[in-house]
Amino acid sequence: MSNMQEIDLARCTLREANSQLQGEDATGAWVIRNPQGRHALAVGLNAPIDVMIDGQAGYYAGGMNKHANITIEGNAGPGVAENMMSGSTRVRGNASMAAGATGHGGLLVIDGDAGARCGISMKGIEIVVRGSVGHMSAFMAQSGTLVVCGDAGEALGDSLYEAKIFVRGEVRSLGADCEEKDMTADDVACLQSLLDRAGVTEYPVDSFRLYGSARRLYHFHVDNAAAY
Repeated sequence: MSNMQEIDLARCTLREANSQLQGEDATGAWVIRNPQGRHALAVGLNAPIDVMIDGQAGYYAGGMNKHANITIEGNAGPGVAENMMSGSTRVRGNASMAAGATGHGGLLVIDGDAGARCGISMKGIEIVVRGSVGHMSAFMAQSGTLVVCGDAGEALGDSLYEAKIFVRGEVRSLGADCEEKDMTADDVACLQSLLDRAGVTEYPVDSFRLYGSARRLYHFHVDNAAAY
């Protein structure tokens, strides 16, 4: 990016850095130097700006994002892009647990692996993981899409609502009320669009399988009590 505005966390506080990015006059492209794994980097952004975090990020990087496009040039700690509303976040490395948790919108792309509970309680966010995800990913996912180009851990999609999960690799086990589904033409188009937007060109859509809700747990029934 040309004409980048620079924030050096070796010379200012995290509060000062986030205040600059959250300011009403924040425009254009920004780079955060010397992040050194600090927590809550670039949170609460509310403008269509580009932000590059030049290194490792700690907990909740890019949380509550609205409109901004954030790139993390390293690994991200728990809760990256938590509660994202719109815009995008890209992690060039791996992400820890609860990536994209409770996200309402926008696109989260993880170029490496993601830890446990990726996409937990997602509410419309779209997540593409180039690697694998840990156990209980998409737990209680309500809407949105999770694409996993690698493998998925145990209890995938446990207590799923209407979110869709596409997995290319092995699924260790499915959670309560999650089942494999036949892919429709709309599902294929949705998956292809997400892969294109994420820049994932190496995997054909027909190498993925689709998982969704069996809809047995929408309403309590005593016969299903053991599954709750």
